[in-house]
Amino acid sequence: MGVRGGSRIPRIGVLVETATTWGRNVFVGIQKYVDRHAPWLIYIDPRGGEEPLSLPHGWRGDGVIARIVNPSLARELLASGIPTVNVSGIRLPENPFPCVTSDLTASGRMAADYFLERGFRSFAYFSLFGLHYVAAHQEAFAARLGEAGFGCAVYAVRPRQGAQPNWNLDLAELGAWLASLPRPVAVLTWNASSSREVLFACQVADLLVPEEVAILSGSDDDLLCTLAHIPISGIQVSAEQIGYRAAQWLDGLMRKRKPRRHTLLIPPAGITARRSSDTLAIDDPALAKAIRFIRTHAERPITVTDVAAQAGLSRRALERRFETALGRTPAAEIRRCRMEQAKTLLETTDLPVPDVAEQSGFGSPEYLAAVFRRAFGLTPLKYRRVARNR
Repeated sequence: MGVRGGSRIPRIGVLVETATTWGRNVFVGIQKYVDRHAPWLIYIDPRGGEEPLSLPHGWRGDGVIARIVNPSLARELLASGIPTVNVSGIRLPENPFPCVTSDLTASGRMAADYFLERGFRSFAYFSLFGLHYVAAHQEAFAARLGEAGFGCAVYAVRPRQGAQPNWNLDLAELGAWLASLPRPVAVLTWNASSSREVLFACQVADLLVPEEVAILSGSDDDLLCTLAHIPISGIQVSAEQIGYRAAQWLDGLMRKRKPRRHTLLIPPAGITARRSSDTLAIDDPALAKAIRFIRTHAERPITVTDVAAQAGLSRRALERRFETALGRTPAAEIRRCRMEQAKTLLETTDLPVPDVAEQSGFGSPEYLAAVFRRAFGLTPLKYRRVARNR
């Protein structure tokens, strides 16, 4: 039993896989909470993504944070009587524990907006049968595309175990399906292993990635996404924030304080863009060049005239092409890119607001504050607090 200053240190079991980037980042978030608050003795067993998780026989702890994915673990934790917080989005009738997990609706909509902003008009989802959380992700993606006036093709396979596609998947059949879609096509998958199968199928079907098929994983796994022969773009699931808030809720439960709500949904932090989606679905080479220039130089004091010069067009011709292809002006695209950079810096760093303004191209904290008030009704600092508390 650990003791500090004459008081007993809580013993906390964490039943989360250690083999994935998501799982490891959950642990980082838990440790950050512990570092800022009271000490805990944290018990961890190295585990793979689909290995069964359970408490050691006879273990008497004070709290548990667990990814509860099956009824047997839920029943075991209920029988133990130990305060528990769940970090899985899997719905189980036997699981009454408070839950901190990913906001799948926000993730699906973020993916759709990411592709729409790049000019795509053809979309698809590589899905997994029988998994309600994959279906929820797919439906959110399709719903956002529907709002923009587009459909979403779906190809679904039965998973080998958990949410992992079968290694014996018929790549020729998947490739033929991809080849039948209007191209260029933007494909979203549930996870990195699913994106890998789409990437392999493109190779079999002789489809170019990302020029003909752009691929985005619903989670950014730093091993699987970077190990692929074409590195895969991935949505940054806020696993560290999930771990931190789960620890915060568990601390309250151990002090006999119930959370005000049963489930806390944490939105994704952003998207890590790699080669698999590094393209613009635009047939106009001059317009593509202009957009690429904006996205790589938005933090600098560039003007629409600078963009037109890079594209080899007059300012008026550039504005017409932007309106036709993207429905917005070049100036609006510059502001949008700067806003996205500012939001990312506010959400993921502790940089002072003047530094955020400088690094995102706004030039002054006053201008940044004015833009944020118009867009969100919040100051940049208030936006940071709200985003981190979500």
